[in-house]
Amino acid sequence: MLKIRPFNIRIYLLFAFSTSLSILLYLQPPDWMAAIPWSGVQVLRAVLLFLALYLLFTRLFDMPLHTKILLGMLLGGLAGFFFHGAVSEIKPVGTAFIRLIQMIVVPLVLASLITGTASLGDIKKMKRIGSKTLMYYLASTAIAITIGLFLANLIQPGSGMDPEVQARLLENYSGQAGEKLAVVPTHLSPVETFLNIIPKNPFSALAGASMLQVIFFAIFTGIALTLIPREKSAPVITFFDGLNDAMIKIVVVVIEIAPYGVFALIADAVGSFGIDILLSLLKYTIVTIIGLFMMIFLYPIVVRMFSGIPYMEFLRGVREAQLIAFSTSSSGATLPVTMEVCEKNLKVSNQVASFVLPLGATVNMDGTALYQGVASVFIAQVYGIPLDIGAQLTIVLTATLASIGTAAAPGVGMLMLVIVLQQVGIPLEGIALILAVDRLLDMFRTTVNVTSDATAAVIVAATENQLGIEPEKD
Repeated sequence: MLKIRPFNIRIYLLFAFSTSLSILLYLQPPDWMAAIPWSGVQVLRAVLLFLALYLLFTRLFDMPLHTKILLGMLLGGLAGFFFHGAVSEIKPVGTAFIRLIQMIVVPLVLASLITGTASLGDIKKMKRIGSKTLMYYLASTAIAITIGLFLANLIQPGSGMDPEVQARLLENYSGQAGEKLAVVPTHLSPVETFLNIIPKNPFSALAGASMLQVIFFAIFTGIALTLIPREKSAPVITFFDGLNDAMIKIVVVVIEIAPYGVFALIADAVGSFGIDILLSLLKYTIVTIIGLFMMIFLYPIVVRMFSGIPYMEFLRGVREAQLIAFSTSSSGATLPVTMEVCEKNLKVSNQVASFVLPLGATVNMDGTALYQGVASVFIAQVYGIPLDIGAQLTIVLTATLASIGTAAAPGVGMLMLVIVLQQVGIPLEGIALILAVDRLLDMFRTTVNVTSDATAAVIVAATENQLGIEPEKD
């Protein structure tokens, strides 16, 4: 809720000056600025723009963090729309924000999984929680991709595309598609997939952020700590518990700059899109977003069934994590925030959250799976390739298994789509058709992925009587 701070004429004048001058410098720099090096103009207008944002967020109004983030998204979209590609110069601010969050993901996952697994106390309890978690992830992924296929068959977004638009999309984005496909290993047997999860060197896995390998090592270490005498395991558990608390504290500090990072990321994304290309893919984009919103509205119903948490209370509880996920397009970067909101807002025990959420951020991809269902049918329709029931069931099975089996590989979203297209004989170059709006859709599908992770944590906690537990005070 917005609250106007006490009136201060100097603050209002400074806000008006910085806002108007930054807009002027972006839209039409005056002639006298020609004497200043272009880099100087860029720095000046960027500083003025962020000064205006700072005054708006902290000096003119008193507002909660999620309102600042939402306002940053809205203002970033307007800046990208009016300033176009020029506003991309502020993208480094958004990139710095993402890197600050990503900096702590690997140590947080390692520490939280080791302490979470060790705190479960016995192997039977870990097997029970682990099996519930994986069952939910597999079921929700299959449901998500089925919804995507249903909508794509019902609305048929790829039918009737103008051949000229199709040729233009393939021409403009074939290079990017080739670059993405070049770094993706397209032939992985089930045995190779499983072996890739086991790290040869856990320190290399940590350094390379190979998340499934980190998860494997952390869970194995946690199990080992439960099997050795308590007097020997206690110091190790205490160390990783302290490390986990330190990472969470860094999140609390870094999240304060989230509104500015979100503003920069959204402004760059909107400013970089070509409106004509977006309009040509509007039908496909709308179908995908409708499916993703259906999943968003479905999760609170499932949560209410298992835990009794009211519909809107769950959505309010995960709101901050959803906003960070939407702006960063990264489940991994959002993980620290997801853990915080699940423990503080939804009262999921740290024991469950520290086990379920790091696993989900790596292998649970409901939004990505739904997008793959729509994308596969869309590309097939553009090329005039019919997909019978058998082919679509193959898509469901392949994408569901790929969502877990390929999480250790780079470019996982593209790899999953490549595997799906190969299974049903759809041309891989068709990926170029959807790259124009991939960044936009990535925001929405990451939001769904994070919401699904939080749903899993609540359900598992409710079935284990680990819900409604207040987190320890800092």
